[in-house]
Amino acid sequence: MIRVYSLFALINLILIVIALIDCLSTDEALIRALPRVVWVLLILLFSPIGAIVWFVAGRPPRPVRLSNGTTWRPGSGFPESERPKRSAAPDDDPEFLRDLAARHAREKAEDQRLMKGWEADLRRREEDLRRREGGEQAG
Repeated sequence: MIRVYSLFALINLILIVIALIDCLSTDEALIRALPRVVWVLLILLFSPIGAIVWFVAGRPPRPVRLSNGTTWRPGSGFPESERPKRSAAPDDDPEFLRDLAARHAREKAEDQRLMKGWEADLRRREEDLRRREGGEQAG
């Protein structure tokens, strides 16, 4: 039984050491999600979960070699040849501005309809409350 616990402790220690070395040797700009100091504290304080989380969520993503021989890094966006082309900025595009104005008008009409419904419901509830209070005072 002691051998099993010793084995788990040794695996935990190796995992922590590898995670710490990896975290401390990784360029600060490539670390994901949290600053390096926080990752080091997580690895040290929450072993072995912190080390496992480092390998899953903190390490920089590995580059992917594409079939055409180029290397793509996750998060680097579209390759230049596949980047979507826009002829104008959104605020210069008349179609975008028309769609924006139409969407704003629809949302405003929906807001007004909801407000009228809420006001009618509030008036109805106030009338019910007045009737109940009037009935209790008369009785």
